[in-house]
Amino acid sequence: MMRYQANAFKRQANKALQDTTLQQALDRAQTGFVARRAKALELVDDFEHLKQQARAAKERALSEAAYLLERFECQVTANGGRVHWALDGAELNRTVIDICRQAGGRRIIKGKSMVGEETGLNPALEAAGFELVETDLGEYIIQLAQEPPSHIIAPAIHKTRHQVADLFARHHRQPPRTGDSIANLVAEARQQLRAQFLSADVGIIGANLLVAETGSVVLVTNEGNGDLSANLPRTRIVVASIEKIVATLEDANAVLEVLGRSATGQAMTAYTSFYQGPVQDDAAGSPQSYHVVLLDNGRSDLLAGPYRDILRCIKCGACLNHCPVYSNVGGHAYGSVYPGPMGSVLEPLLHELASTRPLPNASSFCGRCEEVCPMGIPLPRLLRQLRDRQHEQQLEPQGWRRGLGIYGWLSRHPRCFRLTLKLLRGALWLVPPPFWGQGRRPLRPAGRGTFVEQWHRASRNER
Repeated sequence: MMRYQANAFKRQANKALQDTTLQQALDRAQTGFVARRAKALELVDDFEHLKQQARAAKERALSEAAYLLERFECQVTANGGRVHWALDGAELNRTVIDICRQAGGRRIIKGKSMVGEETGLNPALEAAGFELVETDLGEYIIQLAQEPPSHIIAPAIHKTRHQVADLFARHHRQPPRTGDSIANLVAEARQQLRAQFLSADVGIIGANLLVAETGSVVLVTNEGNGDLSANLPRTRIVVASIEKIVATLEDANAVLEVLGRSATGQAMTAYTSFYQGPVQDDAAGSPQSYHVVLLDNGRSDLLAGPYRDILRCIKCGACLNHCPVYSNVGGHAYGSVYPGPMGSVLEPLLHELASTRPLPNASSFCGRCEEVCPMGIPLPRLLRQLRDRQHEQQLEPQGWRRGLGIYGWLSRHPRCFRLTLKLLRGALWLVPPPFWGQGRRPLRPAGRGTFVEQWHRASRNER
């Protein structure tokens, strides 16, 4: 599996900017997301009202999270399922492995799950001896490529059609294709996955929402793979984080109203599924056992702290699609499970701030992320708070701190400041051209001297 590091953002971003194939893939994909979202919002009379309803639903849930999670557990138990609690990623992985072993399963099919990515569930299952196949098309592609996802809703957004065709040609044993059209590639993947659906012992899915009122797990997909992964194997496992909880079906509907439009530009995703438990004893079919594994991983601490707003995130990806930084460097440059603006806030909170030092600084602070967020999360403010914490913990690069110290001294001594600027202007012309980039040179000040120098001369002449 290809690995990236959060502390290597600058190096990975520079590499991404030089990758012409990646730039082409990002440009096409990002343009499509932005255009579809804009068109979807045009068809709504008052999207701001929908946003307010969704935000209110999540705020109510976060305020009563402990009670609602307990109620959810009671309802799942009443429906014939079982809820497991995982304090961190390692505990979630152990719990899922134990369930699979107790079920006597060997073949596992898995739907898309960011929680699974967060805990490293796939490597843990494979190390335990299970055969695992991702059924979401994007996740299936990056599983073959042995790469992490680069987007929270479009995992293979960094791949072009031709790269996917080459990948399939290396891994699929079948006659040569008649073409590399998207339709042909999708049909080929469907053919490969069909046998996996029919032979799996365990199905693992994620969740977009957890409804306390009914014990329902809500999952949205556009491929139908979620339903097949959940319903065909005899054992169903849902992995989700605790902030997915909402109080009622009405609240779930309020979130769904903004989720599809913000994520993919759809009024509603093609498949919106509600799961409540295993089949009844006197009914035929699957699943025969039903488990929900809930992950905390530091989220309980966030509920009562200054970063609580990030727990309203519904992982729609709108902030990524509109971010000028993400749009240019892609998700892998961030070196984290959650990329883009929301990831630059969430990742440092889930891990040590020192190990994710560049992420809060990977922002232009243009404010587009907050503007398009359907849950009204103040991402720029949260990023500033993280930068303040970095300063308090002296996590900025020492060169920055020394540079700011020198600037602070110069700003209090105007004559030294002006002399230093004059020396620096002259030194810039000694820097070799490659430093500036091909065909670039520093501009000479217009007229005689800088604007401030010319202004002082003009003032003296007027006297």
